[in-house]
Amino acid sequence: MEQWLDKAMQGVDPDSPDAFLHIFMNLMGMVPWAALFWWNVAFVAVGALIGWWRGRLLEGIVWAAVLGPLGWIVVSLRPRPKPAAVPPPLPRKHRT
Repeated sequence: MEQWLDKAMQGVDPDSPDAFLHIFMNLMGMVPWAALFWWNVAFVAVGALIGWWRGRLLEGIVWAAVLGPLGWIVVSLRPRPKPAAVPPPLPRKHRT
């Protein structure tokens, strides 16, 4: 923890008005953004696959993007959509 605080406070004057911004930017610089991006892409891909399998592709993508792996559970537990009622075809007209 001490090392993280040292990295966060590196080059920051605690008495300056923008000290919070500098500390925040130092902390954001320590976040592994590339790994987080690729994990999120994997979560959305699996969510899309589960959503496609359950007949809810868009919901699978959205839930996985918002909740990650927990979105997979949400999509998996929702019932399959009922097919829309389609009226019977009209009779053909006879040529006379």
